[in-house]
Amino acid sequence: MAKNGGEAVVVCSDKSMGIGITIWGIDKGDRLLHIPTCASAPHGLVCLRNQFLVASQIHKHGSVGGGAISMWPLNKPQQPIRSYPLEAIGPLSCTKDGVYLAGGALSGNVYLWEVANGKLLKTWRGHHKSLNCMLFSDDGSLLVSASDDGMICVWSMVGLLDMEDSQSFPSLLHYSMEHKSSITGLLTTSGSSNVVLISSSLDGSCKVWDLVLGKLMQTQVYPLAITAVVLHPTEQLFFSGSIDGRIFVNKLEIGLVENSLAAAEDQKAVIKGHKGAVTALTFSQAGLVSASEDCTICIWDITNWAILRRFDHNKGAVTNLAVIPQSSLLSVSNHRRVSNAFGVSSLDKYPQPPNSSKEKIPLLSSCHFLKGNHTTHSGQQIYDTEEEFSPAAMQMKLETILEHRMWATRMAKHVMEMNTHLQTHLLDLMQSGLLRSTSTEIDSPPTKKRETRMFDESPPFQGEKQP
Repeated sequence: MAKNGGEAVVVCSDKSMGIGITIWGIDKGDRLLHIPTCASAPHGLVCLRNQFLVASQIHKHGSVGGGAISMWPLNKPQQPIRSYPLEAIGPLSCTKDGVYLAGGALSGNVYLWEVANGKLLKTWRGHHKSLNCMLFSDDGSLLVSASDDGMICVWSMVGLLDMEDSQSFPSLLHYSMEHKSSITGLLTTSGSSNVVLISSSLDGSCKVWDLVLGKLMQTQVYPLAITAVVLHPTEQLFFSGSIDGRIFVNKLEIGLVENSLAAAEDQKAVIKGHKGAVTALTFSQAGLVSASEDCTICIWDITNWAILRRFDHNKGAVTNLAVIPQSSLLSVSNHRRVSNAFGVSSLDKYPQPPNSSKEKIPLLSSCHFLKGNHTTHSGQQIYDTEEEFSPAAMQMKLETILEHRMWATRMAKHVMEMNTHLQTHLLDLMQSGLLRSTSTEIDSPPTKKRETRMFDESPPFQGEKQP
């Protein structure tokens, strides 16, 4: 069993259900755990708060809708919680706190669940083509979906959590068709004042966007298809894995309108070590972690681009990659107390009616959470507190962040429009005054002095600062 400390790398393949999930210790390279019967498509494996692994599994035979979603607790061996959606789910994504889980179907439909009770909050037709990637923004206020035709959609979680009509089409913040081929990766920044989205595609490019405004800020062009992307923890570099096994390193140029670089030799660095397409990238404390169709996983020292450790996954090409603390694998009996209780439930197939007894997403009671006692509880008390209040607290945070950003955007546009209108109005007044002055001078020359005094008594137009 794993020791308390260090990190572990979690990998799985989509080739066969018998291959399952394998977990290795990064420091020593020893195999820590094997979870049987799992095969997951790219972006189909997520880790909920380092306590549960969740994987989408597309079956060819023997399941309702052609697929399933399985959840395994990491800290105790037991049968997984299996859910059978109405259709096969490919990519998955979860919020950082593990409250919400999103899944994308091969049909283009999007699903949003509340994890603790398994409630299906919303399902809608998000894309015309198969969904390839799903991603929540770092603060959980936005959901990004991307499809096989290169379309990227950004959805507001405030609209998605509106339970008055779970069947209605949610509010689409913005979308893009800049990519000309399938999207292979999505990631967002967390430390920058501008929330940035980075997308990679088989069209041989990575694009950097302002996530809230949808503005394209940077385009990086490569000589071949890009199959994976990851951001350095400092958020100054991003790494792009290619179809021939190379990994390109680029600076994140936030603030540029659009900067296209077309040649591979223009890259800051190129990392070589895989013999097949790079299928997944992530970071650990040890360095960059990459997986490939050549059935290997490499840990890289990014200071000298050397391979620190290589794992051989002889059972098949790796499609999903994650890094977790080794302490997540410790059994509950090894803990003196449960300090972070967290529960999951089987996922619903159908959205529940708004007045259902299972409704647990208050949209207006967030202030009650802030007024409550913040003293840490243990055991069942923590579970009850998180189940009752986490969605409300999350909703308040989502509403506040998104409303502030949208308000700032609206106010900026409003001020610009008012400024233009005011300038036009004042110019019209001035022109009208000049015409009256000219007319008066022709009809009655002695009034010239009075007209001159009228303009002398109007200093605000000349000296007042425009908004």
